[in-house]
Amino acid sequence: MHRLAKLSLNNRSVIALATAIIAMFGFVSLGALKQELIPSFETPQAAIVTTYIGASPEVIDKQVSQVIDNAVRQQDGLVTSTTTSQANISIVRVEFEYGTPTSKVKENLASALASVQGTLPTEATPKILSGSFDSVPIIALGVSAKSGDNEALGTLLKDVGVPLVAAVPGVRDVTLTGTIEKRINLTLKQSVLTANGLSQQSIVSALQANGFVLPAGSLDDKDGSISVEAGTPVNSLADFENLPLIGSKTTTTSTTPQIPSGLLGQLGGLGSGAFGGSTGGFQIPSGTTTTTTATALRIKDVATVKYENAPVTNIARVNGKAALSLSIVKTQDANTVAVSHAVAKLIPDLKSKLGDVEITTVFDQAPYVEKSLENLTTEGLLGLGFAIAVILLFLMSVRSTIVTAISIPTSVLITFIGLNTFGYSLNLLTLSALTIAIGRVVDDSIVVIENINRHLSYGEPKKKAILRSVREVAGAITAATITTVAVFLPIALVSGLVGELFRPFSWTFTIALVASLFVSLTIVPVLAYWFLKAPAQLEFKTEAAALKHAQEVREAEEARERKSLLQRGYLPILTWTQKRPKLTIVASVLILFLTFGLVPSLKTDFIGNSGSNSFVLNQTMNPGATLADKDAAAAKVEKILLDRSEVEVVTTTIGSTGDGRVAFGAAAGGTSLQVTTKDGVDQAALQATLESEFKKDASLGTVKFSSGGGPAFGSSSTIDIKVTATTDALLNKGILDIEKAMKGTKDVSEITNSLAEKQRTLKITVNRMAAAKKGLTEIAVSGIVASSMKPSSIGKVNISNVETSIYVTKTDIPKTVDQVKAIKVPTASGAVRLDSIADVTLASVPVSITTEKGDRSAKVMLTPDGKNLGAISAEVTSRLAKVELPAGVAASIGGISQSQADSFSQLGLALLAAVAIVFIVMVATFRSIAQPLILLISIPFAATGAFILLLATDTALGVPSLIGMLLLVGIVVTNAIVLIDLINQYRRDGRPTQEAIMDGARQRLRPILMTALATIFALTPMALGVTGGGGFISQPLAIVVIGGLFSSTILTLVIVPVLYWLVEGRKERKAARKAAKLSAAAA
Repeated sequence: MHRLAKLSLNNRSVIALATAIIAMFGFVSLGALKQELIPSFETPQAAIVTTYIGASPEVIDKQVSQVIDNAVRQQDGLVTSTTTSQANISIVRVEFEYGTPTSKVKENLASALASVQGTLPTEATPKILSGSFDSVPIIALGVSAKSGDNEALGTLLKDVGVPLVAAVPGVRDVTLTGTIEKRINLTLKQSVLTANGLSQQSIVSALQANGFVLPAGSLDDKDGSISVEAGTPVNSLADFENLPLIGSKTTTTSTTPQIPSGLLGQLGGLGSGAFGGSTGGFQIPSGTTTTTTATALRIKDVATVKYENAPVTNIARVNGKAALSLSIVKTQDANTVAVSHAVAKLIPDLKSKLGDVEITTVFDQAPYVEKSLENLTTEGLLGLGFAIAVILLFLMSVRSTIVTAISIPTSVLITFIGLNTFGYSLNLLTLSALTIAIGRVVDDSIVVIENINRHLSYGEPKKKAILRSVREVAGAITAATITTVAVFLPIALVSGLVGELFRPFSWTFTIALVASLFVSLTIVPVLAYWFLKAPAQLEFKTEAAALKHAQEVREAEEARERKSLLQRGYLPILTWTQKRPKLTIVASVLILFLTFGLVPSLKTDFIGNSGSNSFVLNQTMNPGATLADKDAAAAKVEKILLDRSEVEVVTTTIGSTGDGRVAFGAAAGGTSLQVTTKDGVDQAALQATLESEFKKDASLGTVKFSSGGGPAFGSSSTIDIKVTATTDALLNKGILDIEKAMKGTKDVSEITNSLAEKQRTLKITVNRMAAAKKGLTEIAVSGIVASSMKPSSIGKVNISNVETSIYVTKTDIPKTVDQVKAIKVPTASGAVRLDSIADVTLASVPVSITTEKGDRSAKVMLTPDGKNLGAISAEVTSRLAKVELPAGVAASIGGISQSQADSFSQLGLALLAAVAIVFIVMVATFRSIAQPLILLISIPFAATGAFILLLATDTALGVPSLIGMLLLVGIVVTNAIVLIDLINQYRRDGRPTQEAIMDGARQRLRPILMTALATIFALTPMALGVTGGGGFISQPLAIVVIGGLFSSTILTLVIVPVLYWLVEGRKERKAARKAAKLSAAAA
């Protein structure tokens, strides 16, 4: 690799031009990078949400959830499917194998849905929600009419507002919610229908027989071809009202037959007594005539037709006022910030087109994205300043500091080019990687420039000094960079959310490190040649005199180095440990034992709090609560929130089917309040205050916060114990046994189970035999009850190009249980009461019915109260192991605990794989197995400082911390590589092992301390969170790297030389002992 330096020095103008071009393209790439919250990626998860208004959980489960689930489970690549059946709504969540595109997932679900669409209830309306993070809205607008007429506004917004926003570049979808739907309500005139031989089915038949335009062929004339169409569409209410109904009217008349006069004369001779009639004693019997005639009526003749608002099933409000909502979803390759700003610029235009309206930005990712990126940039620049200060302090040369510091922006600009080339965005993960890389990318340049300075101080000519310096360290810094890059290879093996999130992080860090190596071997030598002062060159008559002078200068400089403050402090420690290697090793082992002893004291977490200025409240009312009850309770919560000065916007949705977040476990169909606070608000303190306020009012139901790492990404915030069973009875017993066992678990604020809540259901069990005796079937009786209880849907028609449902309504709908029992059921022998042919009983059923892969399931949910999720999970696991479950019942731990366990397991394997990769690279570099083993010793000592700093800062060990540990594996061996490489060079020059160790350790002391301290100080602003930003990923990661680098650097400078002497100095010690014996024998 040192040949790059030689090539660069010989082509300095080319390097200068290349540097300028890199800078130009770097800034261009930075401007082209899209900005977003997290990396765009697809997850093979989705949900089918089906609304079926009026249906109980049991009906939803049997008629909707099970039907859809059975179809879905036939799809190839399905990993798991879970159904949740609640009143009015079914949710079927699916997960396919990772690597399955979202489009393929939706295609599979659409195919499964199409295969069972005909068997679902006609009133069931399924919707597929994609699990991609790109399906989550980036901005939402609340629009309300100041006059209060949101109905008219809804139509205008649909016709004008939605197309206007959809035209913004980068917008994929615009969803309008909160509009008032219309429907046609028919009140049948039963007497008219009966008189004309018509029924409700006649109206259905009329819809099926009219309103179609059929192609009837074509005609040809002298002017060409003429298409022939037959029929006209039904496009208005008047068209519908005037649809003809073909009925039949039956009339019956009495008749007296007329007898011909001749016949009458003949009969008259019989005498009056013969027939007892007045006509000659003959009486003629009278007759009846039945006449059936076809009748043509219109729908409006047999029913009262009303075009009315459909019953409200969901409610949307912004800051307590009814509003319509526009949710905007961007395309996958669009810039979140750019799209958001473009939509915001449209607001004045929207207002002018919509009239007197109020538009509120309900939710906007852009400000949070911009603030987070700004905070990370500020922390990165502060870190850059600190790193430069450290370099200046050690080198005491402005020129050398400038040459070294130039490598940082150059490496960062090259990284921007790489990110843009490979289609990555500027987000929290990639910018965190860049900020953290600032401390590492300068390391290679520090080692190079420090060695150049040393050789220049020895009096060597500038070009010779530069080339020799680069040649000495090129192998070491290349190996160090390769090992650091190699530790990120196992990230590619980590699946799930963690793998998708941190893969861009590792790629960004890798580009930055490779760029820094390239810069240190090409640009830095050229800049050093231009800016560093060359030592005065003396003229000597002979080469021997020149070599002698160079040796004298070198010895004088080395003597001066030994008198420096650093070496005066380090050399005594190094000498002492070299003389007492065994004692040093024992002390090191004790430190390792101390490190492992700290593990139980560490708190653990999953991803941590995202630091966003918004959170979500999920409100759950008692089972059976009506929409009006939910509305009133939500209004109380809104008032509590809006009375807080910290709260800026409160968006309430009641009964919504949700968006793409449902696929990740978010709620649907309940009450959800999205709260946006002002900047700088202490979220934890605010939420604690609100939580205490909510508990004071029992009428609010249960109000839970959904924030932090788990719920922020759609997963559970509780530790869930999932129980599956073959029967309901076994499931109930298993749930109760487990819940009892969990009582008393430490740091758990609440224990609930999904079967605990019940809701009342009126069950009507038809006596099939009694119904049959009346000429009825079970389904006929059920249909009569359903039509008596609620409007029945009979079809749809287009009204003003809007598909409008048609319902037949009743005026005497039963209001009480007794009235239900008294429903009149028509039979051939007359109407009978419902309770004469069916049992009508009030029962309690679960609020929610859940299945997984077809088996009934339920959950025991524990809400953690504190950060130490690991300790809570361990206790829950221990208690669960002691529960004796009945045969046919299985239990497993899930929720956030399972997410954490899966991530920790995968990252633990990645950590071991990283160590193995580092070892392989080192074996190839040093052509030895013993020396790489010495290098690996520095890795466990990194954990010492990392654990201590985590405990000192009360930071939980989570996924970001484990990524930091992975990063440490590559960083900490860098110092050991640089140290051992120089020792090996001195040994190859013929120096004894002990001397090579002492000289190598002494000369590498300054660059090792410089690189370590530059990285530590570069990360300090991030670890302290000086900007007050989120830092939910970067802060724990920085804390781990700082602590680990601090401890590993100190111990590396002491333990690695000792181990090197114990391993590599065996031959010399053996030869010394042999020489001592020979000398003793000679004496």
